[in-house]
Amino acid sequence: MRTQVAIIGAGPSGLLLGQLLHKAGIDNVILERQSGEYVLGRIRAGILEQVTVDLLREAGVGAGVDAAGTVHHSIELVFGGARHPIDVHGLTGGKVVTAYGQTELTRDLMQARQAAGLATVYEAANVSPLDFGGGKPRVSYQKDGATHTLECDFIAGCDGFHGVSRATVKDSITEYEKVYPFGWLGVLADVPPVSPHAIVYGNSERGFSLCSMRSLTRSRYYVQCPVDDRVEDWSDQRFWDELRLRLDKDLAERIVTGPSIEKSIAPLRSFVAEPMRFGRLFLAGDASHIVPPTGAKGLNLAASDVKYLCGAFIEFYRDNSSAGIDNYSQRCLRRVWKAERFSWWLTSLMHRFPDTEGFGQKLQEAELDYLVNSKAASTALAENYVGLPL
Repeated sequence: MRTQVAIIGAGPSGLLLGQLLHKAGIDNVILERQSGEYVLGRIRAGILEQVTVDLLREAGVGAGVDAAGTVHHSIELVFGGARHPIDVHGLTGGKVVTAYGQTELTRDLMQARQAAGLATVYEAANVSPLDFGGGKPRVSYQKDGATHTLECDFIAGCDGFHGVSRATVKDSITEYEKVYPFGWLGVLADVPPVSPHAIVYGNSERGFSLCSMRSLTRSRYYVQCPVDDRVEDWSDQRFWDELRLRLDKDLAERIVTGPSIEKSIAPLRSFVAEPMRFGRLFLAGDASHIVPPTGAKGLNLAASDVKYLCGAFIEFYRDNSSAGIDNYSQRCLRRVWKAERFSWWLTSLMHRFPDTEGFGQKLQEAELDYLVNSKAASTALAENYVGLPL
């Protein structure tokens, strides 16, 4: 079998790249080691920058987010028992973010790919990118007990942090990593969000909290916890009680509780692998970088990688130019590191660290006070939150 672009990974970044390439008339095949049901079952990001929403529309799959997405005009910061709104819309000249669950986004992309009759191989085992340093790359894989080879012009590694793409080039990359000394306990519940048009970040002596949403009837809440905590030690009642203690009185009283439909603990890390191009193999999304979820940048960074990569392939095939390909890594990493900086800064500002007591706590309080009372500081937060220009 032969194609122009072999895409490893059928998560949002791989599916979005495939759909954009299809719209541009570039043939592609996606290989995924898991089943489609497994991919859809992942509970992850749900806050989309405008650039991501625009890409979905460009790919012809924007109807879902346009119909069911909830626009957020502001974020709110809770500290010292008080809540402080940041007018993101006003401070950025009208930009917003949109709440739309990754599960729904992935389903939209899957259905569009199926409707177009595009090739996706699920449960592909032992996927291996080969010969990408020359002009005839290929990907081998096993399916139903047989070994197959997919010949191609380029390979896009969209297979996540634990995927084979980065592992294949591990001896040629430089890795930068920061691991945080805590995790997030997240609960998904079919209850209305406490703040339907804003995301609420909380800083309290008990630790960080976050009130987010997936829709007007489904909410996603988080509390900071020790990274070695066990989910089974957190009953639903314990979670709701703890969340209330980390918010201002008004919000705490407005929270609607209900049984969790998903509960998990996620560690936090900042990670970047450089470069992102190796001959005719390209890394995109979590295969190359991880950000703490505090800034809601993971899925959006993957989308910007895809935009750059799709543009590079279009330039190659339509204009016979390799400029986009040659500059892909540099362009992506410039944006990646800015998002890493913002996510690290917001994480450092809003969480309780081992050294937060005393001097560290006073610095956080001073920074938060400056942030909410300075238009310049609030604008910087808003600009980064809605997404920096490509």
